[in-house]
Amino acid sequence: MRVLSGIQPSGRLHIGNYFGAMRQHLKLQAEHECFYFIADYHALTSNPSPSEVARYSLDVTMDYLALGLDAEKTVFWRQSDTPEVTELTWLLSCVTPMGLLQRCVSFKDKVAQGLSPSHGLFAYPVLQAADILIYQSNLVPVGADQKQHIEVTRDIAVRFNNTFGEVFTIPEEHIIESVAIVPGTDGRKMSKSYGNTIEIFEPENSVKKKIMKIVTDSTPVEDPKDPDKCSVFALLKLLTSPEELAEWENRYRSGGMGYGEAKKRLAELMIEFFAPFRQKRAELENNMDHVKQVLADGAERARAVATKTLVQAREAVGLGG
Repeated sequence: MRVLSGIQPSGRLHIGNYFGAMRQHLKLQAEHECFYFIADYHALTSNPSPSEVARYSLDVTMDYLALGLDAEKTVFWRQSDTPEVTELTWLLSCVTPMGLLQRCVSFKDKVAQGLSPSHGLFAYPVLQAADILIYQSNLVPVGADQKQHIEVTRDIAVRFNNTFGEVFTIPEEHIIESVAIVPGTDGRKMSKSYGNTIEIFEPENSVKKKIMKIVTDSTPVEDPKDPDKCSVFALLKLLTSPEELAEWENRYRSGGMGYGEAKKRLAELMIEFFAPFRQKRAELENNMDHVKQVLADGAERARAVATKTLVQAREAVGLGG
């Protein structure tokens, strides 16, 4: 099975990214043919500075490589290094009903968050469909709340195939293994837009400071505490063994423990878990030629597939004959 996914270079990656999508992406390498790309075309919808797009693209590449991406097995590249996808986007746009795009809730959500309602933001589901279809993808990893993205892609692909002939593989969603929402330092979902993240590779002292500042309630030390309502406990779930987690739950419910104790243990676990990845990340920072070569090699492999599909699509609609 060919698996495809992309990640936007919109900032330094945080532990919510890792325990959400990234960890699943890395697991899928062992079982499938994986195509993962840095979605820098998509990132432009949020109007980043040019220097940020370039810098964060390299950061994302180093992060994935440090965390275990196998560049020999997995195709990993920058979206903009395969310009074929933009031409396919236009071909797909010509069969995509306005009503389909108007029903996409993501556009409304992003505008509500303050993004400019540009054509790129409105029509991004078509570019997303092109990303998926141009590589003849079978599976697309998504969270359960993102199924609409794949449904739109399937709808566009079926419309194109029904109109011009069978060109595209119809993809299926691969629901990412259920993970509780990773809370940020303020208790809300961890997100760069909230400024509440703990970055995967930020300095250890900064990690400790952020963890010690995680918002908790004012329950006195001697009183029982509800672990199910505590962000610190939610993060402990991601890092500790079931046996140790059970001990922490018992301590929460029994009382006599301050949140500071749990925070200190969380900091230890966080630093210990990412330590080997941190070392690899440092090595990559000193070998940028290798990092850039990974992207160049990935783009070459991706374009070989994309070009073949685009030729089929062009011929199907009557172009280039």
